[in-house]
Amino acid sequence: MLKGSIVALITPFDNGILSEKDYVKLIDYHLENGTDGIVPGGTTGESPTLSHKEHKKIIEIAVRECKGKIPVIAGTGSNSTEEAVELSQFAEKAGSDALLVVTPYYNKPTQEGLYQHYKKINDSVSIPIVIYNIPSRSVIDMEVETMAKLYELKNIVGVKDATGDLNRVDKQLKAMGKEFIQLTGNDDNALEFNRRGGVGAIGVTANVAAKLSSDFQKSCKEDLKKASELDEILQPLHSSLFIESNPSPVKYAASLLGMCKPTVRLPLVEIKNETKKKVTEALKVAKLL
Repeated sequence: MLKGSIVALITPFDNGILSEKDYVKLIDYHLENGTDGIVPGGTTGESPTLSHKEHKKIIEIAVRECKGKIPVIAGTGSNSTEEAVELSQFAEKAGSDALLVVTPYYNKPTQEGLYQHYKKINDSVSIPIVIYNIPSRSVIDMEVETMAKLYELKNIVGVKDATGDLNRVDKQLKAMGKEFIQLTGNDDNALEFNRRGGVGAIGVTANVAAKLSSDFQKSCKEDLKKASELDEILQPLHSSLFIESNPSPVKYAASLLGMCKPTVRLPLVEIKNETKKKVTEALKVAKLL
């Protein structure tokens, strides 16, 4: 169920307010272009600056628009375990197919603290949970041993690995086996990630290159030569979308394609002119603009 090109969906704003109309339009774009799953309320969706009401609203919209078509993997992580539990229970009740739960940021829990955090969420719901391991944003790194211990729990099914360390794919495969779902959180390493045993990506680039990203992921399993060719086309876009803090560049790219406004919420700001040029050039390389 959780494989291929899964998009970490941006959250569109209009004059600082959640634009439900544009959110539906974005989801329709993915349904029409082969995206294999949608993550509402992840980091790319600016979850840190969404109100609880807004966060719940985008989950509800995603479920309503996607149900029966592609899975909704709701972003429900928090550095407060109780808050993560409450949001996870809400997402399950709303009809989400799975949860994406980021490692608790800022608190810097020990490995045992990480285990207990996820265990409490696991024990509070009955749908699949994907661990989101991203040390660059959360400061902590979940060790493979901790992940293996969590995999013994009923609902923990996989990881969105944003460590950038491809050797982790091998270690996690050895520790948890082929049934453990490994999804990369780094668009730029997806080709090698899949070669080593990964089954897809929860990516940013798919926001503006849904069909290319979907075709690339399918080719990774069917035609590696084609996958390599598509990867070469996508690499400039991957790079340009991370010159400045995500999701500012991808929101600008989306604005160029008429998907939504480039607005982000403070403390994020819109990208510099020099970055705009690079994003524009990358979109042209990919023949999206």
